[in-house]
Amino acid sequence: MVEKNGGLGWRHLVNKAMVGRASVPAECFKMTEGSQNRFWIYRRRMPHWRLDGSVYFVTWRLHKSQKELSTPEREIIGSTLKYFDGQRFDLFAYVVMPDHIHVLVKPSKGYFLHELVHSWKSFTANRLQHEGGREGKVWQEDYFDRIMRDEAEFLEKAQYILNNPLKINQPLNEYHWVWVKPDFD
Repeated sequence: MVEKNGGLGWRHLVNKAMVGRASVPAECFKMTEGSQNRFWIYRRRMPHWRLDGSVYFVTWRLHKSQKELSTPEREIIGSTLKYFDGQRFDLFAYVVMPDHIHVLVKPSKGYFLHELVHSWKSFTANRLQHEGGREGKVWQEDYFDRIMRDEAEFLEKAQYILNNPLKINQPLNEYHWVWVKPDFD
């Protein structure tokens, strides 16, 4: 089972109206003087903006031919998302919903968002096919991503991730596939 909220329990987050402002590191949104942060845009089915050192809100969905994710499949996806946290990326939050995933992530230096998303989708698709008996394409081809412009937008997306299970009438203390990093330092 994926660890809920880093082991702090849900009461820590449920009693707060919003994810705390002081918990976001300022360096996530700061451009250092003289830095050579590259910005570029490319397009597949959707446009993708890239800026070195940025935090991204990412969403991808099951292929339209697939049924909803089962409990064991959600466990596979959750553990996969956290596996390289602190090495290839800094993972701030995620939720695995019945038909889509949201992630708040900052790629580490030398890693690119498209490579991370490809890795997550490819690895989980193979596991879901071999262990879950899924056939055909598991995920839609493309994904949505957005660069977090500032701390307010970061906090809004973290809160969105945290509250997403409520949209399907799932109490947070019973929904095991949502995680927000307890300490962003």
